[in-house]
Amino acid sequence: MDPDGAQLGIKPLPEALAIAKDLDLDLVEVAPMADPPVCRIMDFGKFKFDEAQKAKESRRKAVHVGIKEMKYRPKIGPGDFDTKTRQVAKFLNEGHKVKITIMFRGREVYHPEHGKRILDRIAEQMEGLAKVEAEPKLDNRNMIMVLAPDKRARQAAQSRASNQQRAEKAAASTGESPAGADANGSAPDGDAGAVSDVATSAEEG
Repeated sequence: MDPDGAQLGIKPLPEALAIAKDLDLDLVEVAPMADPPVCRIMDFGKFKFDEAQKAKESRRKAVHVGIKEMKYRPKIGPGDFDTKTRQVAKFLNEGHKVKITIMFRGREVYHPEHGKRILDRIAEQMEGLAKVEAEPKLDNRNMIMVLAPDKRARQAAQSRASNQQRAEKAAASTGESPAGADANGSAPDGDAGAVSDVATSAEEG
C-alpha cells in the first residue's frame, strides 16, 4: 500500500523497497501473517510518534476506578456522620465504589443492629446516586457494605430535575397562576357569579 492506503499490488521485496526509497519513506510490514504479507509505505518515525500520542491521550482520559473506604463507629455523632457521608457521595460521583465499614469495639460487637442501622441510613441517603453492591455483613469485629455508582438512577434523577426546571421557567415566563385562581388568588368569574345568584335567591325567599 502507498502512503494514502491505496493498493499497489503484489511487488517483489526489492521493488517495494525501491518505491519507498524514491518517496524517502519506510517500507513497514503491517500484516506479517497474511499471505502474501502486507506492507505499507510510510514515515515510520512519525507513525510511532502518533501512536505514542494516542496512547498517552487514552491514558489521560481513562477513569481509574477504585474502591474507597469510609469507616464509621456505631456511636458516631451527627456532625461526623454528615461529614463522612458527604465524602462517600463525593467518591461515588467520581465513579468509585465505596466500602463502608462499621468498626465495633468491646461489647459493641454483640449489638450489630446498631451498625446495620447506620448502613441502612447511608444507603437511604445515597439513593439515586448509588446502589448496594454487597449487602451488610459481619467480618470479625466489623460490619461491611459496598456501594457502587448507579449511573442509570443518577441520569434519571438529573433528567427529572432538568424537566422540572424547564417547567418552572416556562411557567414564570408566561405568568401562569395555579389552576382555579386568577393572579390575585381569587376564584374565577364564573364561581363568583354562582355565589351572587345564591345570595340573591336567599334574599328573595
